[in-house]
Amino acid sequence: MNNRLAMMAVSSRREFFRQSCGSFAGLALATMLGNDSQAEVLGSGGIVKILHHPPKATRVVQLFMGGAASHIDLFDHKPALEKHHGEESDFGEHVEAFQNGLGPWMKSPFQFSPYGESGKMISEAVAPLGECVDDMAFVHNMIGKTGVHSQATYLQATGFQDPGFPGMGAWISYGLGSLSDNLPTFVVLPDHRGFASNGPKNWSSAFLPTDTQGTAIFPQRENPIEDLLPHAEFVTKASDRDGLALLNQLNRNYQQQRPDDSRLDARIRSYELAAKMQLSAPEALDLSDEPAHIMKMYGLDTLGKTYPDEINVPEEIEYFGRKCLIARRLLERGVRFVQVWSGNDNSFPRRNWDSHEDIERDHKPLAYGMAVGAAALIKDLKQRGLLNETIILWTTEFGRMPSTQGSKGRDHNPYVFTNWLCGGGIRAGISYGPSDEWGYKPLDRLNPTQVYDIHATILHQLGIDHQRLTFRHNGIDRRLTDVHGHVISDLVA
Repeated sequence: MNNRLAMMAVSSRREFFRQSCGSFAGLALATMLGNDSQAEVLGSGGIVKILHHPPKATRVVQLFMGGAASHIDLFDHKPALEKHHGEESDFGEHVEAFQNGLGPWMKSPFQFSPYGESGKMISEAVAPLGECVDDMAFVHNMIGKTGVHSQATYLQATGFQDPGFPGMGAWISYGLGSLSDNLPTFVVLPDHRGFASNGPKNWSSAFLPTDTQGTAIFPQRENPIEDLLPHAEFVTKASDRDGLALLNQLNRNYQQQRPDDSRLDARIRSYELAAKMQLSAPEALDLSDEPAHIMKMYGLDTLGKTYPDEINVPEEIEYFGRKCLIARRLLERGVRFVQVWSGNDNSFPRRNWDSHEDIERDHKPLAYGMAVGAAALIKDLKQRGLLNETIILWTTEFGRMPSTQGSKGRDHNPYVFTNWLCGGGIRAGISYGPSDEWGYKPLDRLNPTQVYDIHATILHQLGIDHQRLTFRHNGIDRRLTDVHGHVISDLVA
């Protein structure tokens, strides 16, 4: 009888926290009340049992522009380039270009205009985001370490420029665990044309437990999740269920003989999750219950339309908008971290942001399609009361040079580029850390922003001290921010 009363008390307490956890107050309350209650709010399986401080966010969306989006053609307005367009570029120092991008100064082919009460200048290529600039924080003094796509992509995705390290989503999955029993903690929505540089290594679990890795979903494909559902005619639901039950029984027997082998436990959990996803994932990816005005906001009111072979705006709107809408559906169903990619690796003609040949031709469709989807995501999360607990991070591997390559393109610029963040307790309507007059390097070269600082700030907003989320590997206490990083206090509301 006492056990039954105790179970009823725990059940009532859990229900209370479920109802409270959507707000900052509920999360802070969980932080103060200790292990059991907080674990119920945070989810299950995370290594952080008591948050290091009260959180302001529970979820993250990372929008990654593969190929290097040009900051000075999207978000970082440079009147000096307009004034000196066509003049010989003089950087005042030796410049190491990636290819041959040290031609004359080149103004943006896109018109810049002020938006919002903040008066933020952004280009016509991303005009749909103008409605949201007062919710966004722009960081214009980001620097990288290399102009090589693969290494720079690793750095932004994993915090290290070499392979073999977990993605940011894997670290957050490891630290906080799952918010859903039926969907993965970390979901990746790649570009529909293929992977960006490094492919799945960008969202690998590496040395972290295997179940923290990202699950790739291609929502535009007939089979969005590989091997989730059986397609052979002789496989029935009953036989599939019985086969999984037998497999689990064999695995459990093996696990009892080898209790220290964490790999098998991760494999068992992945099979169990896959069985649950057979019901939950198709529902999350099904847009048929979305009202017409939501579909239109994401640019999905003309689904099924055919597109020309050359890159074009309507196609980019549809494909990126679909991923953003599915990201929202995944977030509200308990997915902790969603990564959305735009651009695939080294495609010709260009289907990525690596605009060596023609900025206007390549950037405009990608940028406008991204802006429609990202703006819809911001507005949709906001109207549902989810933006205050969801961080949106927009990034790319590096920027592009203010001088020309050829007559219309731009070379790689790892010396400065732009990120922006939104929601989850991030200050709204600000621009932080200006670049110099050309958009070549940070204005304050001694105090740039690095990816470690962005990662530290995001973990901070999730209630985690980035220096305390570690994993012992090869005799080293590894962490997402390596031995670097600080919380950017000016970005925290």
